Amino acid sequence: MALSRVALTEVAVALHQARQAEAGRLDPIHAAMRGSISGIYVPRKATQEYRNLVDQARFNVLPLVVSQLAQALYVDGYRSSGETENSPLWDTVWQPNRMDARQAGLYRAAIQYGTSYARVLPGAPAPQITPLSPRRCTALYEDPLTDEWPLYALVHRSGDRYAIYDDEQAYPVRLSESGPVLDGEARTHGLGVCPVVRFVDGYGDLDEGPTGKVEPLLPVQRQLNQTTYSLLMAQQYSAFRQRWVTGMTIEEDANGNPREPFDVGVDRLLHAEGEGTRFGEFGQTDLKGYLDSRDKALLYISSAAQIPPHNLIVGSGISNISAEALAALEAGHRQDIAEHQTSFGESIEQMLRLSAAAMGDVGAWADTSAQVVWRDTTPRSIGQVADALGKLAQMLDVPPRALWERIPGVTQTDLERWAAMASERDVMSELATMLADDAPGVMDGGDSGGGTADGPLPAAGAAAGRADR
Repeated sequence: MALSRVALTEVAVALHQARQAEAGRLDPIHAAMRGSISGIYVPRKATQEYRNLVDQARFNVLPLVVSQLAQALYVDGYRSSGETENSPLWDTVWQPNRMDARQAGLYRAAIQYGTSYARVLPGAPAPQITPLSPRRCTALYEDPLTDEWPLYALVHRSGDRYAIYDDEQAYPVRLSESGPVLDGEARTHGLGVCPVVRFVDGYGDLDEGPTGKVEPLLPVQRQLNQTTYSLLMAQQYSAFRQRWVTGMTIEEDANGNPREPFDVGVDRLLHAEGEGTRFGEFGQTDLKGYLDSRDKALLYISSAAQIPPHNLIVGSGISNISAEALAALEAGHRQDIAEHQTSFGESIEQMLRLSAAAMGDVGAWADTSAQVVWRDTTPRSIGQVADALGKLAQMLDVPPRALWERIPGVTQTDLERWAAMASERDVMSELATMLADDAPGVMDGGDSGGGTADGPLPAAGAAAGRADR
């Protein structure tokens, strides 16, 4: 049932208020990812040199935190339960929407902010899937933690123009200080649910909801910037060894201004003729404490974000270690990847089911047992993988073709091409066997009952007659 103007106004106000409330949390995260917030105090009368040091002190590792996880997530297929081939939705929906590349945006936004969204609408020749950041889309749920579909969703188009979606229609509106105004005719999408799918970073907090990877790390990122700034200040003003001299008369020019007594350089020697003149130098600031402090902050980020410390290049304590120790360091990261694959996988399955509904495919819409296939991105050498898979095939009698998809980096296109090549090879092998079994004397050109490959062979009846005699 379409919303009345009064109901649409109430929904628009509620969505706009929710959007403004979310902006208070999302905008600082967005600014921190871009390095726009340093957390370093800058006095009003600060010199340009001071401000330059502040700009150089933005030691932003937050994008790396997101990339380390997002780059290990890649969906390579979608299959119904018990099937070995991809569902038709893979070729009719996923590929036309270029989701091989665009899926990364969904994962990155969810990891960064805690949530992201995908809008699915009927279209030709395929339903249209649009990945959305939570800064562009706001959804209202009756129960945000358990509901599969939102009641309403607000999607920003441009300027003050938005679109509101419910389970039946899309309403173009303009939102201003005076209130929402309908900006055109409502369009029916006919999906029966609000056409927005939510991607959640994790379901660990059932009270506050998802927060993403970045927000908990904002304080330590500011600390990292401050430590880097102190390091730069020490390098600029205290790390250079300063010299001093006493007991020397400073000469003056004709105007009574003191002359600089020395022109210091690496190839010059300081010399004074006065007997009471003494030279000395101040010790430089030791930078090791600043560097250690920054390493400790990076180790905390590594631990909190479950990133292997060697990926952040923390200190020199992660060198010359065994392969087993390296695998142990990456164990937490792999577990984090597996948890995100479970969460995001459910959302992708929901998104493709909704795409099936947009195409009128009732069977695929009702299929809740289908699952996505994640590409194996575990860093292993091809030799290790080949040895392990070979042992599985020989010792446990696992079919070799079932192990193809276990090879890291193999795409669905590779699997399909290999299967076609293997089938062609099997057909040729069977044909060669059939030809070899049929009249071997004829095949090898030898003498078989007086007939040759070049000469006429006796008829079947004549050959049978001779055999009877």
